[in-house]
Amino acid sequence: MKKLFNLLLVAFLAVSFVACDDDDSPGVTTGEQFTVEQSNGMTVISGSTEENFTLRANTKYLLKGFVYVKEGATLTIEPGTVIMGYIDANGVNSKGTLVIERGAKIMAEGTASKPIVFTSAKPAGSRAAGDWGGLIILGKAPVNLGSGAMIEGGVDREYGGSEATDNSGVLKYVRIEFPGIAFQPDNEINGLTMGGVGSGTTIDYVQVSYCGDDSFEWFGGTVNAKHLIAFRNVDDMFDTDNGYSGKLQYLLGISGSASDVSGSNGFESDNNSQGTTATPITAPTYSNVTLFGPLQTNPAAQVNSNFKRGLHLRRNNRTKLHNSIVMGWPVGLLLDGTATETNATNGEFKIQNTVIAGSPTGKALTVVDGSSFDVAGWFTATSRGNAVVADATTLNIAGAYTATPTFTKAVTTVQPSFTGLDSFFDQVDFVGAFGATNWTSGWANFDPQNTAY
Repeated sequence: MKKLFNLLLVAFLAVSFVACDDDDSPGVTTGEQFTVEQSNGMTVISGSTEENFTLRANTKYLLKGFVYVKEGATLTIEPGTVIMGYIDANGVNSKGTLVIERGAKIMAEGTASKPIVFTSAKPAGSRAAGDWGGLIILGKAPVNLGSGAMIEGGVDREYGGSEATDNSGVLKYVRIEFPGIAFQPDNEINGLTMGGVGSGTTIDYVQVSYCGDDSFEWFGGTVNAKHLIAFRNVDDMFDTDNGYSGKLQYLLGISGSASDVSGSNGFESDNNSQGTTATPITAPTYSNVTLFGPLQTNPAAQVNSNFKRGLHLRRNNRTKLHNSIVMGWPVGLLLDGTATETNATNGEFKIQNTVIAGSPTGKALTVVDGSSFDVAGWFTATSRGNAVVADATTLNIAGAYTATPTFTKAVTTVQPSFTGLDSFFDQVDFVGAFGATNWTSGWANFDPQNTAY
């Protein structure tokens, strides 16, 4: 019996050594910990933790099911770490998903040369959208659903609160590849889901590729971000709801061939699902965005009918879009609904110094059937500095559609303006996401299907 007790004690200490301490030294634990197992030379993590935990760059990790970092705990991820979604020997997807709960933190600060990668566990050549769940960060910043708001995707965790400057940590130089899986229809896990995330959080240089749902979705919150890439996702590129009011600069979206039955858009924005006047009103502010749609530079190209709009802005949102390019979409802008039209008339909804290019004739600027709102007159008013360009090739930026994308400064008569934008926004001399510098270099990956991990 004594021998058995000693063996059990050794086993317990070994698990504690791996799971609980940032300095990798054994210690007394006081809360719930991840379950940590080994499988084919990889470390499998499941369950939840109330203890701080570090993922090391010299170890490959598998997320098994919903993995929760609970309030008060910090998950630290070293630069260069690779994390995958667990798939069992029979090919059953565990929907591996990392959830940073409200009051917890993620410290995932990679570097340009050593980005942190979340990806598929399948071998190169056989990966696909939806091979695992995704990354969900929840915070205490305001949302317009009141108390008890629950994040979608079957995660069953609350988000939101009254702390606009709440800090959920750092996400920098991070790639999220082949995520996005449906828990049930209209209740999916996105590539990066942010629920009530506050402005104390840092999000910069994040790429979501081949996502089975939206690449990025903000449910309320105030978090700001720069240098975001949505690459060949199935549903929307950038989706804002439930009172999100953050600031975003340098956003890139590139369509692939796959689309979603719900309609695949560049931007989709709602105040909430009912379009009510609940506050805070969804009011993101963007500058220097480029959304490359599926038509590429040919407005007559035949593409899947589920591809819809570069900008679908609806349900009483107050989006403010500056210095941007929306190129190659079956519909450039759909200004949807009386409430959003009223916001536009009142100057609470804005599109300024922006180009819509390469949409079919009559489809660059649209409203819903039955509306009498003069969207063309509103968009092209001289004071707004916008333009509609029929021939997208004149922008000289179609290199984004190549197998190895290239990014250059657009050739356009539209000039940038930063009037009304605060110091968060870099005042640059170009519209769209790129000037002379390609900020994707070194850390982004446009061929994750064939990358060996």
